[in-house]
Amino acid sequence: MLPAGLLGDRFGRRRMLVAGLAIMLVGSLAGTLAGDPATLIAARAVMGLGAALVTPLAMAVLPTLFDPDERARAIAALTAALAAGMPLGPLLGGLLLDHFWWGSIFLLNVPLIGVAIAACVLLLPESHDPAAPRLDPLGTLIGVGGLGLLVFGVIEAPARGWTEPVVLGPLVGSLPLLAWLVLRDLRRPVPVLGLGLLADRGFRSAALVGTVASLAMAGLLFVVPQYLGAVRGHDAFATGLRLMPMMGGLLFAARACQPVTRLLGPRATVAGGLALLAFAGLLGATTDTDSGYGLAAAWLSVTGLGVGFALIPSMDAALGALPADRAGSGSGLLMTVRQVGSAVGVALLGSLLAQGYRDRLDTTGLPAEAADTARESVVAARLVAERGGDPGLAAAADTAFLHGMGLALFATALVAGVGAVFGGLLLPGRGVAPPGDRDGQ
Repeated sequence: MLPAGLLGDRFGRRRMLVAGLAIMLVGSLAGTLAGDPATLIAARAVMGLGAALVTPLAMAVLPTLFDPDERARAIAALTAALAAGMPLGPLLGGLLLDHFWWGSIFLLNVPLIGVAIAACVLLLPESHDPAAPRLDPLGTLIGVGGLGLLVFGVIEAPARGWTEPVVLGPLVGSLPLLAWLVLRDLRRPVPVLGLGLLADRGFRSAALVGTVASLAMAGLLFVVPQYLGAVRGHDAFATGLRLMPMMGGLLFAARACQPVTRLLGPRATVAGGLALLAFAGLLGATTDTDSGYGLAAAWLSVTGLGVGFALIPSMDAALGALPADRAGSGSGLLMTVRQVGSAVGVALLGSLLAQGYRDRLDTTGLPAEAADTARESVVAARLVAERGGDPGLAAAADTAFLHGMGLALFATALVAGVGAVFGGLLLPGRGVAPPGDRDGQ
């Protein structure tokens, strides 16, 4: 994502957006035809490469298409569209899997991407920055290596232990690479990755708060499909259907966000949204084995409201703080910061959930091999219980998972609560002007 915005600035945002969609199209076709896991994983990597171009550039074109008054509505529509994929993915995927072969979930992308490419070509004007700097392939590799090592270490830590060389080595090794990346970019006459934009207080504050909102949303959504699928026993279609309250809350917030922001200002709106996310996490943490779907629907609805009120104004404030000629690289940096925060956050929350599950699961009386399998996940424990005719193990696994889920949701609530405080202190009361406007230029 970091060089994606620069590619758009240099070669044309519409052109690179279409290129990203085309790459996703190729990856989807390869995934549809994949006959083994290695091919499927490779196809997913290609899809990810295309998505890395599409995600920041979809945001980068907004400042060139809409004036500040309309931009917030455009961001609300884009955020709602992105969020719609979360419940619609398992909903449509489950429906297709019930009637067709598994590759149909990727084949569905093909007509959708075709429509998107046509819309970009026919409706989207080209925009670019003739003065954009040249690419920095080495800097991109350093960034990928540093972030990859960091996320790998965090993910592997619960199973292997934080002090194991295979965990500690990547974590420690990521630090000099990331530091090198920052210093390398800041020392260039014209920064390539745009890291210097973080020196601007308005952009930095909005990016930080947006990252917290993304992390909280990702953390809340990380546990829900597992809870609905593994503990409540719903299939993919039913799980997607039960995620719809979050979509309803987000759509309501997307419609109400602009008038609320005009009335209260972005500071109060974003802080209130993060406070709602914190409340959703605390409410979800009270879930136990006797809780019905009503409780999950309630905190999913609050999650949607919180995401809408926190993310939309913070993204608008961040884009408003960008100079017009840095829309691409600035959006790439913004989306990268958000995605990295979410990835590391979900890795940490997943580690917390896994550790809480393992610590609480009672495997007394099980053979060593079966006990090790049961400790891998609640799904594995349920399979062991089914094969061994041990309903007590299934119940214990559900209880242990809910304990770990409660820890993860409480941690998410804590992060969102801290973000609400910082949002209330750092964000502007009304609006953010681009650096050139603030300097009187």
